[in-house]
Amino acid sequence: MPEFHYRAGRRRRLWLPLLLGTLAFANTTLAATLEIGIQGEPASLDTARIGGTTWENDVLGDLFEGLVTLDPGGDYIPGAASSWDISGDGTVYTFKLRDDANWSDGEPVVAKDFVLAFQRLFDPANGAVYASLFYPIRGAEAHTKGEKDAPALGVEAVDAKTLKITLDQPTPYFPTLLAHIAASPVPSHLVEQFGNDWTQMDHIATNGAFTPASWVSHDHIAARKNPEFHAAGDVALDGVDYYPVEDRSAGLQRFRAGGLDIVRDFSPDRYQWLQQNLPDAVHLAPQLANYYFALNQRDGHPTADKRVREALNLAIRRDVIAKQIMGGVVSPASGFVPDGVSHFEAQTMPGLDQSMDDRVAKAIGLLEDAGYDADHPLELTLRYSTTEANKRIAVALAAMWQPLGVETQLINAEGAVHYAELAAGNFDVGRGSWVADFDDASNFLGILQSDSPKNYGGYQSDAFDQLMDQASRETDMDARQRLLEQAERQALSDYAVAPIYVDVSRNLVNPELAGWKDNALNRHLSRWFSLEAD
Repeated sequence: MPEFHYRAGRRRRLWLPLLLGTLAFANTTLAATLEIGIQGEPASLDTARIGGTTWENDVLGDLFEGLVTLDPGGDYIPGAASSWDISGDGTVYTFKLRDDANWSDGEPVVAKDFVLAFQRLFDPANGAVYASLFYPIRGAEAHTKGEKDAPALGVEAVDAKTLKITLDQPTPYFPTLLAHIAASPVPSHLVEQFGNDWTQMDHIATNGAFTPASWVSHDHIAARKNPEFHAAGDVALDGVDYYPVEDRSAGLQRFRAGGLDIVRDFSPDRYQWLQQNLPDAVHLAPQLANYYFALNQRDGHPTADKRVREALNLAIRRDVIAKQIMGGVVSPASGFVPDGVSHFEAQTMPGLDQSMDDRVAKAIGLLEDAGYDADHPLELTLRYSTTEANKRIAVALAAMWQPLGVETQLINAEGAVHYAELAAGNFDVGRGSWVADFDDASNFLGILQSDSPKNYGGYQSDAFDQLMDQASRETDMDARQRLLEQAERQALSDYAVAPIYVDVSRNLVNPELAGWKDNALNRHLSRWFSLEAD
């Protein structure tokens, strides 16, 4: 028998005016404010200055709309653009912006807003983590790298409502990139007036279904319905409040109490309990995502030695982590690109097909060859972001490496601090994860390229980079697949990272919320939801 029933009755901050004592309200449906528990706090509301986290998708995806957007099932549909044409050679895209696309302050969304957005995305001064995602655009890579002879950027305003984007070569998946939050427009009229301060609460304007009203750091971001949104008439919610909830147990408690309508993750070891007690609220679905540990290959770190990286990988019992720590809801990973990615066959790290005894014996030998023994043990710092599951996995890794004579110091921090430390290279082993921005192997492998800001371990391989470059220029899909698979084999043979498992999306959703659909990208725009207020 369940321990409790979900409290469908929510406490809403709705103040009803009283006139002459009482008013009778009959057959009236009041729109609601959605309460979402996200996994952390955004680094910024500026799309060129975000940190690259999944929870920034939750917030900025509601506030901004790119040329392309997503429907409830995760399929790509027109967004701020009503339509587009593609040249015969597949390199020139011409977008027509919606006549009724406006910013929340009433100013029209114009092609110049997208031109400026891409200019800022490729400005080296901004260090945008997603710039490389858009390298198919002519001149994008050269501008991002600050090359003096960079060609003119292939993004131009033909007129106020017509935008032209020119690519270096045909890129069939290019329209899907434009649904990414980094491809959102910026209000050029505000950027020109306030510079980088345009995102302050008293300045900001957005073009999505919602616009921010307040931001209390480490507490919540409050957004309200944008009446200027082109589809405002179809948006049922009055607003959305986003609460950073890194403690999964606390998130579950708030959800049970009716304080949250959606929790964007839950501890996997609670899955069976949730299935028994909240069967209508728990959502577990396939997702193109991985969970791994970056291995720092910069000078001065023991993990710069390939033998050390190989030994650490061989000693990891991924099946134990997947089954015992993650409750069997995920699959052990033998490579970096998950199974299920389109037009790609997942590759396997060398040595993982041996018995565990043979793997441990080889790992011990590798560390001895690298100069480590009982008198000179390998000492590592392992960083992880603060969740119950991350802690248990970190503790498990330390235990798995102990038979090798490895002494592991565990360091945890909240999400924003953790990823800042990874970006700064202040770790030996660092927990990371990647959720696909679009369904293509390059989206995973691209973060291992030597110039990628998400390449936390500083992996550098000329062979790998050359294969990725060749793949980016290959228009034959089968030949491109072979290049990408070869690139993954190169990274795995270098033991560039320590893949752990292929992830799934885990969400708690109020059963009374309408419009939610599980999808492989695990992206859910609040514009599609409805929830009656009490």
